[in-house]
Amino acid sequence: MSGRKEREKTDDDKLLETWRDRWETALGAWSKFTKLHEPRWVFKEADEKKEGLSGSFAMIRLTDHTVVISLRQIREKGLEEFATEILAHEIGHHVYAPADLRDNARLLARITAGLPSMENHAPLVSNLYTDLLINDRLQRGEGLDMSAVYSALNVESPDKLWSLYMLIYETLWNLPPRTLNKGDTSQKTVFDAILAAKIIRVYSRDWLDGAGRFAVLIAPYLDRALSKNDMAALSPIMDTKNAGAGDSIPDGLATAEAQEQEGATHPSKDSALTGIGGMDGDEDGDEAKDSSAKSSPKAGGEETVGGRKNQYRDPVKYTELMKSLGVKVSEDDLVINYYKELARPHLIRFPEKINKQAAEPLPEGLDLWEVGDPISELDWVESSTHSPVIIPGVTTVQRTYGETEGGDPQKQPLDLYLGIDCSGSMRNPKYGLSYPILAGTIVALSALRAKARVKATLSGEPGKYTSTDGFVKSEREIMKLLTSYLGTGYSFGVLRLKDTFIDGAKPKRPVHILIVTDNDIFYMLNETKNGWEIMTEALAKAGGGGTCLLNVPSPYGTDKQIEQLQNIGWNVSLVSNEEEMVRFARQFAKLKYDKPAAK
Repeated sequence: MSGRKEREKTDDDKLLETWRDRWETALGAWSKFTKLHEPRWVFKEADEKKEGLSGSFAMIRLTDHTVVISLRQIREKGLEEFATEILAHEIGHHVYAPADLRDNARLLARITAGLPSMENHAPLVSNLYTDLLINDRLQRGEGLDMSAVYSALNVESPDKLWSLYMLIYETLWNLPPRTLNKGDTSQKTVFDAILAAKIIRVYSRDWLDGAGRFAVLIAPYLDRALSKNDMAALSPIMDTKNAGAGDSIPDGLATAEAQEQEGATHPSKDSALTGIGGMDGDEDGDEAKDSSAKSSPKAGGEETVGGRKNQYRDPVKYTELMKSLGVKVSEDDLVINYYKELARPHLIRFPEKINKQAAEPLPEGLDLWEVGDPISELDWVESSTHSPVIIPGVTTVQRTYGETEGGDPQKQPLDLYLGIDCSGSMRNPKYGLSYPILAGTIVALSALRAKARVKATLSGEPGKYTSTDGFVKSEREIMKLLTSYLGTGYSFGVLRLKDTFIDGAKPKRPVHILIVTDNDIFYMLNETKNGWEIMTEALAKAGGGGTCLLNVPSPYGTDKQIEQLQNIGWNVSLVSNEEEMVRFARQFAKLKYDKPAAK
C-alpha cells in the first residue's frame, strides 16, 4: 500500500515557508554573526493577543529577545513580498536601537524630558525615532527597499504627524516629493523634516544623545490625543509599544543622567546639526559627538565632569518611567527597587566582633529552611527524603550544628536594630527621596550582607509605630517596612527600645542600635517617663553599642543634651542636612567598626 497522502500546502503554509527562508538573510543584514531565535509566527487574532501583539503587524519583546510576526496582518496589508525588510527591521530593534531593556528605559527618559505635559506620548515618539534610525541604516547601508514598505501601507489622508514622519524619510533618502507623503506640508514642516533627518544621521552612533532633540522637534506635531487618521496610520508600525512589558525591572534608572535635561533642546540650537553638514558628512557628525560622550555619567554613579552631585530621580518619576516601559510589578516593589538601587553603590560590610575562641561545627539535627535563608544551607537530600514535593518554607530543611571548642578566632557580625524617625516632618519615601530611608537601606543591606539579622522600626510618636517581626534575615520584609510611611507625632519613640531590649527577651547575639532622627529626640526623652534611663539600659542590654544619627542644622541649644547622650555611652553623629546621611551610612562601618570590636 502506498503511504499516507501528504497534506497539500495551504496559502498560510506557503507564506510561512517564504518568510522562514528569509530569516537568515535578514540576520545577515546586520552581521553574519548575529544570533537571534526564529520569530513567533501567528495567524489568528487569538494568538496575537496571547503573544501581546496589539494593533501592529509585528512587535519585539526585549524581556525574552523575541520577534512576533502576524502573518495574518501581513497578508491583509499586502506586505507579503517584504519579508527581508520587515524581519531585518525587527532584528534591528534587538541589535541596534533600543537593543535591551536598560537602553530602552534610558531612551524613554530622554524623550520624556523633551515632551513636557505630553509624557504619555513618549513610547510613540521612541518607536518613531528608533524606526528612523534602523530604516535609514537598512535602506542606505544594506540596499533594502524600506521606502516600498511605507508605500505599500498606502496612507491616503494623513494628518500632521504622519506627514512629517513620511517627509523625514523622503528627505533622508532623497525621494521625489509625494513619494511617501500624500498630505499638504508647510515650509515649517519641510524645515523640521530636514532637522529631523540631520538628527538621524549625525546621532546614528550616539542615538541616545539625539533622542531628546528629536522629541522637542516633534512635540508641536503631537496633541494630548492623536487624531484618528494619525492613530490609524501609526498603529500598524508600533512594534516597540510593549517591548519592555513584564516583571523585569531595568537597572540603573534611579539616577537621572545629565543628558536627559541637557539633551532636551531644540535641534536648531545644536551646533552639531546647524554648524556641520550632517546629511552627507556622517563621519564629521560622529566626531562632533565623541567629545560629548566623555561627559556622560556612569550608570548609578556621579558625573565625570563638573563636580556636581548625583542627580537622583524622585520615586514618583521613577515609577512613572517604569510604567511607561510596561513593567508589571506593584508600586511598592518599584519603590523598594528604587531605594535598593540607590543604596547599592554604597553598600559596606557590616562590623564584626571577634570571640576569643572559635568553635568547630558539630552536626546535631534538622531545622526548617525558610525563604530568605542562604540557598547554600538548604539540605536537598534530607528535604527530598521528607517529601517528594519541594515547597520552600514548608518541606525544606537545613542541618543544624552545635559547637565544639576550637582554637582560632571567629568573626561574629553584630545584629542591627535600625530605628528611623517617621514623624510628620519626615518625607514620604514613596513620593520624594527620603534620605533617612536611603541611609537606613544602606546600613540594613550591609548588615544582611554580613549575615547579621536586622530589626527595623519606624516610629512617629506620640502616634503610630511599626516594626519587623523581631530580628530577621528577609531583605524584602525589611525593605517593605522601610518604604512604608506613618507621618504621625514628632519624633522616634524611646519606648520602642524598651519593648525590644528591656521588656523583650535578651538578644541571642550582640546588637548595635542605630537611631536616625533629629533634635526632637531630646524633647521625647524628657517627656517620656524614665526616658534617659531607658536609653541607658537599652544600650547595656543590646551589648553592641549604639549610635544616634541626628539631623541638626546647628547644635546650638542642644549641645548639653548631646553631651548627656554621649556620657551615657551613645555615639552621636551630626549632619547639617539630610543628603549627608548617605555619606554617614557609607562610612558607618569603617568609622565605628574598622577593627573588630572587643566585647
